Amino acid sequence: MDTITQALHHIDRSLDDWDHRGAIPFEEFLGLLVANPNRVIRNVFQVFHDMVVSHIRGGVDEYPVDPESIHYVSYDCTKLFVEGTDNPFFADRLFANRFMNLVDSLRRGAQQNKIYVFEGPPGSGKSTFLNNLLLKFENYVKTEEGMRYEAIWRIDRQAFGGFTRHETAVFLDKLSKLLEEHEFNQEELLEAEHAMHPGDDVVEIPCPSHDNPILVIPKQFRRQFFDDLFKNDEMKWRLFTEKEYEWVFRNTSCTICSSLYQALLARLKSPKEVLRMLHARPYRFNRRLGEGISVFNPGDKPMRQSVFTNEMLQNRINALLRDSNEAKYLFSQYAKTNNGIYALMDIKGHNTDRLIELHNIVSEGIHKVDDLEENVDSLFLALMNPEDKKNIESYQSFLDRIEYIKIPYILDLNTEVQIYRNIFGKQIDHSFLPRVLHNFARIIISSRMRERSLAMHEWIPEPHRYSQYCDFNLQLLKMEIYTGHIPTWLTEEDRKRLTAKRRRQIIAESEAEGDKGFSGRDALKIFGDFYSTYARKDKLITMTILTDYFTKVRQELGRQIPDGFIESLVRLYNFTILQEVKESLYYYNEEQISRDVQNYLFAINFEPGIVEKSTWTGEKLTITEAFLEGIENRLLGGEATPAHRHTFRRDTQKEYASRTLAQEILSEGKPITGTGLYQTLFERYVFNLKEKALDPFLDNVNFRRAIKDFGREEFKTYDKRIRDDVTFLIGNLCTKFRYNKHGAKEVCIYVIDNDLARTFGHSTS
Repeated sequence: MDTITQALHHIDRSLDDWDHRGAIPFEEFLGLLVANPNRVIRNVFQVFHDMVVSHIRGGVDEYPVDPESIHYVSYDCTKLFVEGTDNPFFADRLFANRFMNLVDSLRRGAQQNKIYVFEGPPGSGKSTFLNNLLLKFENYVKTEEGMRYEAIWRIDRQAFGGFTRHETAVFLDKLSKLLEEHEFNQEELLEAEHAMHPGDDVVEIPCPSHDNPILVIPKQFRRQFFDDLFKNDEMKWRLFTEKEYEWVFRNTSCTICSSLYQALLARLKSPKEVLRMLHARPYRFNRRLGEGISVFNPGDKPMRQSVFTNEMLQNRINALLRDSNEAKYLFSQYAKTNNGIYALMDIKGHNTDRLIELHNIVSEGIHKVDDLEENVDSLFLALMNPEDKKNIESYQSFLDRIEYIKIPYILDLNTEVQIYRNIFGKQIDHSFLPRVLHNFARIIISSRMRERSLAMHEWIPEPHRYSQYCDFNLQLLKMEIYTGHIPTWLTEEDRKRLTAKRRRQIIAESEAEGDKGFSGRDALKIFGDFYSTYARKDKLITMTILTDYFTKVRQELGRQIPDGFIESLVRLYNFTILQEVKESLYYYNEEQISRDVQNYLFAINFEPGIVEKSTWTGEKLTITEAFLEGIENRLLGGEATPAHRHTFRRDTQKEYASRTLAQEILSEGKPITGTGLYQTLFERYVFNLKEKALDPFLDNVNFRRAIKDFGREEFKTYDKRIRDDVTFLIGNLCTKFRYNKHGAKEVCIYVIDNDLARTFGHSTS
């Protein structure tokens, strides 16, 4: 018995305060409202917004100071769609931005008269998305942060003077007949009296529409009421001016609450006394009971009963109001989700009829229940496959009420990889050379994209200029844009041409992609086959293995990939790992580079042939054409023509004089090393030095052999300089680019054996 008592005690304590809360008087509710208006004055759209924002982390913009930024940011949706769910949903960057734009519009009050339809092909995860979203919403509204209040009436019969003379006579007549037929003791008499009592002293009447108690205050008096209630602070100003709070002054309470208010006012003659009978209690959501959240599947048959009532409660209301028929306790299924969420899983079967039925409700915000008008102010959500649009296309006026939000197949390669890790385990990374796993995702995503992109080709009309890093259709570049990354291999001219308008056009094209190609289910099946076939403890999966799988082993899959894409992907991979190896070999003196850049910025303001002391380094400079050319060769590459160098020198001097010196240094007080021009030249200088980092080792057979012997006893036999270079190279590849030692050795041999430095030598110099 002790263990039973302890178990029951612990489960009793496990209930938080929210579960124990009952109704509170309207006056006490107003105290909560004044203390925390942002939380209490919320409709379902604002609560939905707050729920999403409380679960979304970050909103990282990789280019915050870019004047052409479109605020296409990286949102971490893990807490909303992954954590604490049975089936996680992974939102890629494109969908996350679409979804957050929708959520922001709901907060701003742009939510009226719409049904939000999430459209996507089969296998895109629509059902998982909606189920997880509703789960988090239901959990959120059960917390202190997400709690809302609904109206409930507690009408005290004593306020009407107890029983009327007629009621008392009827009651005594019935009681006397009972006394004649039976002999009662005193206790039984009291029980009989209680049984014959028309009701308790307090009659509780919950609002079936879950209205916020503030809506009971007549609409014409609300502005004055809130003016008296709040001090002249920011919240009061927002309440009276911002669109998101229009509903507070526009909406009316449900027919039942407004009828009760009028009936009680007629008897009590005092709004204050009427409001004493109004209480507020937590609005408890329960999807399984259809309270606050109702979800319908296409196969769910329509309810036999369309109008609901509570006969016992109606009788008590009638007795209370002397059978005046002033308050009819009638409501429909829509009342149960008023101020909540009404959701349809796929627009087909019975759900097509349900969606059509919403037409008038969404248009007018009301629903007819017998001869009563019922307010409906719910968040309407639906899922739809593209082919099911035909089910509603004949209702042209209705289409204006629908807002579509696309849920296509994943187009963000980082999210695609995240899904593989979730399904197959994070250890899959250890089976791949760095970048190869992401290249698998690129191949899958290429099947989901349109081959031709007007926005991309308008931006870069001559894509062959990037043939060594990118495919002709620029899909590889577009994938990078979708992830929020702008590749470094773009020319400065093309980066400048990537304006905000152009970036929006590129992102907008994603709306028409992701509805074909490998579905999410297909991708997991393909990856499972690939991984189980090639993952080995003693051998990493290389780019060669990946390309052979799609071009030789599974040729039927390769036929779904755009022509030339895999070959271009290999070239981009080769270019990228070459840069990694060069970066890992680079160890030039950056202090000397800094002095060269500062001296160059000083020297270009003078004609060649003079000697001047540099303002920035204090060094005495003999300014000659050879001096300037030497630094310009490091900034522009050795192949730069004299005309190119002189144009560059002139443009740099112009920017130095007009912006760097006049604005950043003299006006803003920045040091020379903190200016934008210095940073740009420094990065150029370093980049070009890195490009030449591998040159001394290209024809050195001992260098290649030392890489193969790294980590073995034979490595000690090599010259100390070679040992230091190889150790430095392998160490940097491991720390900077996530290789292990075996992978670092393998990628170095790959770079040397495929002569990648010479292959890319002309294009990267």
